[in-house]
Amino acid sequence: MRKHLAPVAAEPTAADLAAIDTEWPLIAAELDVLDAEITMLYAEDHGGPTALDWRRLRRAEARVTRAAADLTTRTDPHRAA
Repeated sequence: MRKHLAPVAAEPTAADLAAIDTEWPLIAAELDVLDAEITMLYAEDHGGPTALDWRRLRRAEARVTRAAADLTTRTDPHRAA
C-alpha cells in the first residue's frame, strides 16, 4: 500500500528566514569543514594529504568553533560576557 504525502503549501516565514540568516556563518563554516574533509579523502588517492591540507582542515574547524561561540552569545543574552 502506497501512502501519499501531504503537499507542502506553506512557504518559509520571515522568522524562518531570519533564523537561517542568523545561523548562516555557522552553516558556512561547517561547509568549509566538509569541503576540507572531502579534499583529505581525495588526497589519500594521490599520496596522502599535504601539510597545507591539514592546515586547511584545522582552520576550518577553528572557524566552526568561533562561529558556534558567536552564535551562542548572540542568541543567548545570559551568556554574553
